[in-house]
Parts: sequence; structure tokens; C-alpha cells
Amino acid sequence: MSLIDGEKISYSYGFDGSTGLAIDGVDITVGRGEFVAILGHNGCGKSTLVKHFNALLPLQQGELSVAGIDVREEEHIWLLRRCCGMVFQNPDNQFVSSVVEEDIAFGLENYEVPRHEIPPRVKNALRLVGMEGFAKRSPHMLSGGQKQRIALAGVLALEPDIIIFDEATAMLDPVGRREVLATMRRLHEEEHKTIIMISHYVEEAVWADRVYLIHDGKILASGPPRDMLTNEELMQRTGLIPPIAVRIYNDLKAAGIELPNCPLTSEELVEEICRLS
Repeated sequence: MSLIDGEKISYSYGFDGSTGLAIDGVDITVGRGEFVAILGHNGCGKSTLVKHFNALLPLQQGELSVAGIDVREEEHIWLLRRCCGMVFQNPDNQFVSSVVEEDIAFGLENYEVPRHEIPPRVKNALRLVGMEGFAKRSPHMLSGGQKQRIALAGVLALEPDIIIFDEATAMLDPVGRREVLATMRRLHEEEHKTIIMISHYVEEAVWADRVYLIHDGKILASGPPRDMLTNEELMQRTGLIPPIAVRIYNDLKAAGIELPNCPLTSEELVEEICRLS
């Protein structure tokens, strides 16, 4: 069952169309419980597209329903935003309190969740992101990866059907990126959350169920990560750099060393090299 169905979505930041189309005739579907990665270089339209899913941008052209809600129905906009949560690049911009548990509770209070339900929801949200014991801490005293997980906890407390990560690892160091990516995978694999991740780091997409490649506002291709990220022509057209394991595979192939299969991850690369011995 699809949670997101979009057809011929187009959007221009200039009301008269003078700035051109940021996204142009995009078709997209996301199934319940699916992990979808939307990849493309900076400025290709990734963020513009996903901001339609919770009506942060109005639908100008095309059709789009999210969790059965037509995004044009303004009377349902708060329900839409509750079932489709978003985590942004800079977690500092999402904090409204100097205490973690109060920050997470803020969204619940805005949606008039009964007061007796708020503490257990906050506790569960912190558990889901692996931040138990941080309820009394200040968000601004945490590391980048920890801040992003607290921002995610604020989204999870609302129990959304869909979680969108809008370049959520772009401002993090390698340790923080690993923390957030591990949390994404755990939410998908163990909690069966529907995940939409947009990024220009192709390595982050290797664990997705499906990848959409966007270039200049249009969908170039979609399919399993192995089909998309090992395709040299598609990678070149989108201006993306293939995963390092794929690049090593191609270098070895050019040097006359044939591995049995093209790997996506470092672990797969080691396995393929071991098979040669």
C-alpha cells in the first residue's frame, strides 16, 4: 500500500514562472514501511520535492496524496504534518527549549495531546533514538549527532507514519553521521517506520529499499540501490560520485582484475576480494 502517491508534480519559486521550474513533472510513490533515498547534487530539487509531502510548499501543479490526504486540503494540513514528520539539516534551528524533555514535549502540547500521555511518549521517543538518560540535559550542550537524534525524538513523539530526513547528516562529522544513519536503519528495520532520506552522499543510500535519482528537477531513474549506484552513466548524469566500493571495483576492473560481483559497501568489497584467493 502506498503512503505517498505523486503525479506530474512541478514547482516554481517565481509565481510567474520566470525563475524556471525547481521540480518538473515528478512522479513518485512511497510504500508503507519502505526506506526511500532521493539522491542528487545540491540544487537539483530534492528538498523542494519533499517539502510538498507535509505542505511546507503548496502544490502548484500535479497531484499528490500523503497517507490518504490530498495535500491541497488546507483543513487537513495539521493532520498531514503530524503524520509526516521532518528532520532538517541544522538541529539547532528545531530546538525551542533548553531542556531535552521539554523540547520533545513542546510538539505534543501544540497538538493537544492529553497531559498524562506526554511523559511516556517523551520517554519512548528517547528510547527509540538511543538517548535514554538525556531527558534533563540541554540540547545545546550535546554533540552534533546527539542533537540530531534529539530533534528526531521530537518528531517520533508525534508518532508519524512517515519520517523525512532532509539532508539531516550534512552538517555532522563522520561520527555524528554514523549515529544518525544507524538510527534511521533501526527505525526502519525494527520499528517498521517509513523513511524518506534525501542526500547527495551516495554511501548513505546503500541500505535503502529504493533510490530515486534527481537531476535538474526531474527524476532520471529509480530502482534498487545496486542498480542505481553501480550504473556509471547514471552517476555521471546526476553529477554524483559512486560509493567508494564501486569506484575500487571499477579501478580493479580497469587494471584487469575481475571481481565476481560489484560491491556496494566496504564489507562486500572485502568479501569479493577474498573470493579471488
